[in-house]
Amino acid sequence: MLAPRAGKTSALWVSNSQGYNSNMRVQHLVCLFTGAVWLLALPARAAEDAFLPVARLLVKYCLECHSGPEPAAALNLTTREGLLAGGESGEAAVVPGQPEQSYLVHQVQSGNMPPEKTRRVLTEAERQQLVAWVAAGAAWPEGRVLDPYDFTTEHRAGKDWWSLQPVVRPSLPAEAADPWVRNPIDAFVLARLRVAGLEPSPEAERLTWLRRVTFDLVGLPPTPEEIEAFLADAAADAYERVVDRLLASPRYGERWARHWLDVARFAESAGYEVNTARPNAWPYRDYVIAALNEDRPYDQFIVEQLAGDQTGAEAATGFLVAGAHDLVGIKNIEGQLQQRADDLDDMVSTTAGAFLGITMNCARCHDHKFDPVTQTDYYGLAAVLAGVQHGERVVRLPGYEERLRHEPEVRRELAEVQARLRELLWMHEPVAGSGQVRPPVSPVGNVDRFLPVRARKVRFTILATSDAEPCLDELEVYTAEQPPRNVALEAAGGRATASSVYAGGALEIHQLAHVNDGRYGNARSWISAEPQAGWVEIELAEECLIDRVAWARDREGKYADRLATRYRIEVAPEGGAWRVVASSEDRALYQPGSPPAAPQERLPPEARAEHDLLASRIDELRAALPEAATMSVYAGAFKEPEPVRRLHRGEVMQPREVVPPGAVAALGRPLELDPAAPEPLRRLTLARWIASGDNPRTARVMVNRLWHHHFGRGLVATPNDLGWHGGLPSHAELLDWLADEFVQRGWSLKAMHRLIVLSATYRQASAPRAECVAVDAANRLLWRYAPRRLEAESIRDAVLAVSGVLDLRMGGPGYDAFEPNTNYVKVYIPKTNFGPAEWRRMIYESRPRMVPDATFGMFDCPDASRSQPQRPTSLTPLQALSLLNSPFMVQQAELFAARLRREAPLDTTAQIQRAFLLAFGRTADEVELESARAAVASGGLESLCRALFNANEFLYVH
Repeated sequence: MLAPRAGKTSALWVSNSQGYNSNMRVQHLVCLFTGAVWLLALPARAAEDAFLPVARLLVKYCLECHSGPEPAAALNLTTREGLLAGGESGEAAVVPGQPEQSYLVHQVQSGNMPPEKTRRVLTEAERQQLVAWVAAGAAWPEGRVLDPYDFTTEHRAGKDWWSLQPVVRPSLPAEAADPWVRNPIDAFVLARLRVAGLEPSPEAERLTWLRRVTFDLVGLPPTPEEIEAFLADAAADAYERVVDRLLASPRYGERWARHWLDVARFAESAGYEVNTARPNAWPYRDYVIAALNEDRPYDQFIVEQLAGDQTGAEAATGFLVAGAHDLVGIKNIEGQLQQRADDLDDMVSTTAGAFLGITMNCARCHDHKFDPVTQTDYYGLAAVLAGVQHGERVVRLPGYEERLRHEPEVRRELAEVQARLRELLWMHEPVAGSGQVRPPVSPVGNVDRFLPVRARKVRFTILATSDAEPCLDELEVYTAEQPPRNVALEAAGGRATASSVYAGGALEIHQLAHVNDGRYGNARSWISAEPQAGWVEIELAEECLIDRVAWARDREGKYADRLATRYRIEVAPEGGAWRVVASSEDRALYQPGSPPAAPQERLPPEARAEHDLLASRIDELRAALPEAATMSVYAGAFKEPEPVRRLHRGEVMQPREVVPPGAVAALGRPLELDPAAPEPLRRLTLARWIASGDNPRTARVMVNRLWHHHFGRGLVATPNDLGWHGGLPSHAELLDWLADEFVQRGWSLKAMHRLIVLSATYRQASAPRAECVAVDAANRLLWRYAPRRLEAESIRDAVLAVSGVLDLRMGGPGYDAFEPNTNYVKVYIPKTNFGPAEWRRMIYESRPRMVPDATFGMFDCPDASRSQPQRPTSLTPLQALSLLNSPFMVQQAELFAARLRREAPLDTTAQIQRAFLLAFGRTADEVELESARAAVASGGLESLCRALFNANEFLYVH
C-alpha cells in the first residue's frame, strides 16, 4: 500500500456537531504518512474478509481525507494499535468486546459521527455493524493499515473502483438463447433492455447497413458496384464477406488512424505563437496506418509507441512528442523549468489517458481529488519519461534490415552502372581545345577531357569564382583505359596540396583532405583562403596515362556559391615541366542563377535512350540501399534523465524529494524498475506493464474506444477517463466480456471490429420508437442504432470519391491546405485553388495545430492542443454555408457534374439518377426526380450536385 509522501498531511477524523474544545480532542483523528511503501503482512483470508465491511465503513465515514490545517490533537486510527492507544486524554477509541465503553461507538450512536459537514448519515444497519464488530473483539488483521484510498466513497473512487479490479469474464445471460442474438454482445444488450422493459429495434435495411459499416470501417461511401453486388448476394455469409473485405482494405487503416491520432494529439506544427511546421512528423502517422492495416496486436502497438526505438519501430515514438512544444520559451530559469514541466505533463497525461483511461494531470499539484492517484504516482510516471525530449532523430524505416542484408551486391552493381553512365556522358563531352564551345561550368559537376597525356602531377588553378573563396567538393583524375580509374584518390596513393585552406567557420567540414577522399557534397569539401583564387595539386602514386579531370562545387546540389568560373588544368610528368591541358577559355559564359543544361540533353538519340535506362536503374539501386530506409523524423530524442523531484503544489521553483520511476500504485502490480534504470529500460518496462493482460485498465479502455466509434458513445461515456468522473458503464458485464475477449483473441483490433459490426445490436434500424424514448431517450441501453453525422474527414473524402477525383495514394508527406510562405512565423492563409495534390484523403493533410481547415475545420476537428478522444457534434449555419459556397465545394460540384455528363451523356434524368446513386447509394423517387429536374433547369447540373452534398442523407449514417 502506497502512502502519501513525507510532509503531506491527510486528516482522517471524526467529530461531533458541537465544535471543538479540550474535552473533545479525541474526536479529531489525523494520520501522518511518511511517503514510504508500507509492506503489509498478508493476513488470513478469512480475517481480511470479515474485516472488510468495517474497514470500508471506517474509511467511508470516519476516516475521510480532508485538506486543511492539522487539528491540535491527533489520534492514529489507521492501525489497531492506534485504535487502542487513545489520544491525549488516554481514553481508547475502541475497547474490544465492550462497545458500551468505546468512545467511537458512543459518538456514532449519539449521532455526533460522522461530522455534520460531511453531510452523511449512517444507516441503522451500519451502526449495528460497527457495534457488532467491537462486541466481537474488534478483530483487525495482523499488519493491516487503513488507507484513505482503499474504498470508494460518495465523493471519490477508491482502490475498489470497478475499473481498477481485475477483468473477470462474466457468464452469458440467459438471453443468449434468444433468436435475436447473433453473438454474445447481443445477449448482454438484450438482457439490459429487458430489465428496463424494452425490446431491440428491427434490423436495418441492407443498403442502410452497408453504408453504415462502410463508412465505419473505411470512411468512404460504398460504390454503386459494391451496393449492387451486396444487394444481389443471397448467401448466408454475405454480411461477413462484406466486413472481411472492408477490414482487408488499406482504407481501413487510414480511417481508424484518424481516431487514434486524435487521442495522440497529433499535428504537424509546434503550436504556441510561432506554430512552426514539423515537416518530418508524418512518419508517425504512416506508422499508425500501417500498424492498423497489419492488425498489429494492440499490446505490441502500445510497446512500440512508448519504446519503439528498442523494438525496431522507431517512428512509433512520435506518439510521445506529438503534442505542442514552445519553440520560443522563456529564457529565465523559472521559464525554462516551467516549459520542461509542461512538456512532461503533456507526455504523462497523454500516455495515461490514451492507454489507461486515467486523468493523470489532476495529480500534478496534489493527490487526485476523485481517483486513487497520488502525486507520487504522477512524478513516478514523469521519471519514466523524463529522458524524452522534443526533436528529430534519424530513424530506420521499415525494410531497413532487408536492405542491409543485400547492401554489398547493391553497392557493387550501383558502382558498375554509375561508371557506365559516367563513361557514356564523357564519351560525348567535347575535348578541351578542339574548337568546340563547351557548356558553361556547373556547380553539380564538370568534366574536362583532353588528349591522353602521361602525368605524375595534376594542378587545378582557380582564376575567378562566382563569389568569395573557391570551393571544391572533390577533384578526380581518370586514366585513359577501360574501365577508367580515379587515381587522384588518397586511397589510390594520391597526395593533395593546396595554395591555402580556409580558416573560418566550420573547419571540420572544409579540409584539404576532403578534396580526394572519394566523398561528395559541401560537408566534405576544400575551400581556399584566397578570395576568387587558389589552387589544388594532386601528386599521383605513379606516372600514368590520363585523359580527363572531373570536379564540382557540390555534387549534392545544395550549394552553388564559391563556384570556379575561370580556371586552368595543368599536368606534369615525372620530373618534367607543367603544361596546360584544359581551361575555361573554351566554355560558354557562366550565368549565375540560370539552371545548367542537363548533360544528357547533349546526347544523340541512341545514347539518350541508353542514358535513361542507366539513370532509372541507378534510382532503383539507390532506393534499395539501407540509407534510403532512414530519415530524420520528429519522433523524439532520448537522453539519460536528471532525477525527478516532486513539485510542491506543482510549482517548479519548489522541488521536494526525489521520486523514483514508477506507475499508478492503485493498478496493483508495481512497475518493478530499479531507480537507477537507464532511460530506454524505463520506457520499455512501463510499456510492457501497461500492455500486460493483467492490467485492469488497458483492454477495457481500448474496447470502450472501439465501441465509442461504432455507436457514437462508449459503454463508458468518457473514453479517456474510466475513473470517478467517467461514471459507471452502461453495460458493465459486456465491457468486461469484450475486454477479456480482446486479450483472448491476441489483442486483435480487427477481430473486435468484426464481432461488433456483425452483431444484431449493430444491425438495428435507427428509427426512434416512442416507448423506448420515454424510458431511455439517450439510447444508453442500445435499443436502436443512433444516427450520426460523419466526421469532417469522411465528409471531405466522400465528396472527393463522389466527384470522381479522390487520389488514393498512400503515405509520405501530406498535402498543404495553406498557401506556402517563408515567414519566420508561418502565416496560415487558406488555399482557394485546388488541384490533384489536394485531392488525397484528409488523413494526409499536413494539419497545423490551432488552425482549422478553411472548409472542414468547422465540423468539429480537434485543434490538437491536447488529447481529444471524442469529438463534439455541433450544428451551425457556417457549416451549411461552407458546404454550399466554399471554393473547394464549388469546384467539387463542378467536377461531380462533369462526371455525370461523362457517365450519362445527353440525358438529364439519367444524370440525376446517377447522381443519387453515387451520393446516396440509391436512385431518386418520383418526387425527388421532379425537384431535381427543376434544380437542373434553373441552376444547372452543378446546382443539383451542391444540393446533394448538403443533404442530411449524404452527411449522416443511419
